[in-house]
Amino acid sequence: MQIPRLHPDTIEEVKLRADIVDVVSEYVVLRKRGKDFVGLCPFHDEKSPSFTVSQTKQMYYCFGCQAGGNAIKFVMELGKRSFADVVLDLARRYQVPVQTLLPEQRQELQRQLSLREQLYEVLATSAQFYQHALRQSQGQKAIQYLQSNRQLKEETIQQFGLGYAPAGWETLYRYLVEDKRLPAQILEKAGLIKPRSSGGGYYDVFRDRLMIPIRDVQGRVIAFGGRTLTDEQPKYLNSPETELFSKGKTLFALDQAKGGISQLDQAVVVEGYFDAIALHAAGINNAVASLGTALSLEQVRLVLRYTESKQLVLNFDADKAGTNAAERAIGEIAELAYKGEVQLKILNLPDGKDADEYLHSHTSEDYGELLKNAPLWLDWQIQQIIQDRDLRQATDFQQVTQQLVKLLKNIANSDTRNYYVSYCAEILSLGEIRLIPLRVENLLTQIAPPAATYTKPVSAKKAWGGSKSHSPLSSERSLLEHAEALLLRIYLHCPEQRQAISDELEERDLQFSLSHHRFLWQQILEISSGDGETKNFSFPPDLISRLQDQFLEFGSEMGLISHLFHVNEKNQKEILRTPQVVQAAIACMDLVMLEKRYRHFLELWQQTDPEAEPERYQSYYQAFYAEKIKLQKIDRQRLFSITELL
Repeated sequence: MQIPRLHPDTIEEVKLRADIVDVVSEYVVLRKRGKDFVGLCPFHDEKSPSFTVSQTKQMYYCFGCQAGGNAIKFVMELGKRSFADVVLDLARRYQVPVQTLLPEQRQELQRQLSLREQLYEVLATSAQFYQHALRQSQGQKAIQYLQSNRQLKEETIQQFGLGYAPAGWETLYRYLVEDKRLPAQILEKAGLIKPRSSGGGYYDVFRDRLMIPIRDVQGRVIAFGGRTLTDEQPKYLNSPETELFSKGKTLFALDQAKGGISQLDQAVVVEGYFDAIALHAAGINNAVASLGTALSLEQVRLVLRYTESKQLVLNFDADKAGTNAAERAIGEIAELAYKGEVQLKILNLPDGKDADEYLHSHTSEDYGELLKNAPLWLDWQIQQIIQDRDLRQATDFQQVTQQLVKLLKNIANSDTRNYYVSYCAEILSLGEIRLIPLRVENLLTQIAPPAATYTKPVSAKKAWGGSKSHSPLSSERSLLEHAEALLLRIYLHCPEQRQAISDELEERDLQFSLSHHRFLWQQILEISSGDGETKNFSFPPDLISRLQDQFLEFGSEMGLISHLFHVNEKNQKEILRTPQVVQAAIACMDLVMLEKRYRHFLELWQQTDPEAEPERYQSYYQAFYAEKIKLQKIDRQRLFSITELL
């Protein structure tokens, strides 16, 4: 429909009620950082998060593409939707009464908006009907199933609003349409009844089934899941997609679990309704169910809104079917896991049991212990690859290596990838420590033959103990851009550091590699010494002002370096740590040069036939190994990653 002009009061009320973090979290995985939230910008492609959301200011801003605004503008820009359409959508979501500027248009608008309200009413009334039927004589087999088979107590049955759909073909229809006078069309839109193929009336969708209400985050019934109590197929029947319900955007029991997820900073996803119900009954109140589908990005983002560390545990059976279910459930979120945007763990319960069965013979403490020790998804994937394989057999070794390489290639974060390269190399070395460096080089060569970089082989045991590998960025361009820009900014804004920086560059014989940085440094030399010689520096106090004056005639170069002449709040924090930052930046520049030599000798070694040219083969090996030792030494000097400073 054509949306009439909305009243300013409605727009203002939507702005007040629509929380920016709540809205953005539906589309972006956010992490808490200080008082704000950060994530990967949805408006441009980036690997490091530059997109920030301020809950106090109710604004978002991307330092990468400069996109910014409030919650309404975010949805408009992302979905390419009109202002009125977005405001109306947010008004529905946050239950804001809608007013228009033209009174004669209000009735039609309210009529269309009332459809959702009618659906909520019909579904709530149906849930009450099913709960009532559970307590009647015809519902005895359902209540017995819940109490005996599922071992659920009365409070749990009431907590989840469990009910029973009578066996008759028109029981619910007669109650809601004939007794309650509700429109049959609304029941059909709610997914409760279907028209007969003969054209003569309607029949109930759910018949002789145990009924499980599916609620939205606000606790409103939006659909049902029905479990058969006979041999009828399917065993579980869900409501169809409706105006209110989308299976791929809903998680069962999230309304019950969101508080526990926030408190424990972890979400547990199981496959079935009764697995989630059993966990809540046992006091494990951070569990949700995926409604039997592969997890979608919408579902993941929905649940991750409530966990600061973005920790998600998938709990499926430990048997083959459970393994397949876990792999299927991962679905679209694998990409987030590879990027490190979600801490994905896999919990396989012993003896092929699901959570419900496990808790019949174990305590909640037992389950909690398994949960605590659940492996990260990548570790679980590696174990699946090497399971039942004999790495001493050439065929198994080759197949396992190929699968590990395929896995490692997908890991976007360089620190994470380098750790798992070491971990996989240890596995493939079968306890032979001397073989680990060779396995590392072999894996790196297969992952990225032209530009494989690796600086510090970290033992899996050491990494598991909590140490962090501070490997360089895989992109030399990115590494140099960060390091050189940092060094120049400190030089410009911290006069007391200028002598130390000049001395370090001269002592190590380092030059700025990027042309615009090299150009700026040349201008600094000319202003500071007059003759371009670093040893005669005078360090003028008005250096920045003189540089800006001089750069008026160099428009293109100025555009690339103008940001270095200004200091924001983040830059100020960097400058407060100047000695460490200078050391890290110098080390990064040195590191890139060493990496080039390392790769050069490594490639020569790989291309040399050890039988035909044994001396040259050994010489190249010693050369690239010597460069590796230098890399390890300088990596230790680089006390923290340059990316943590930017």
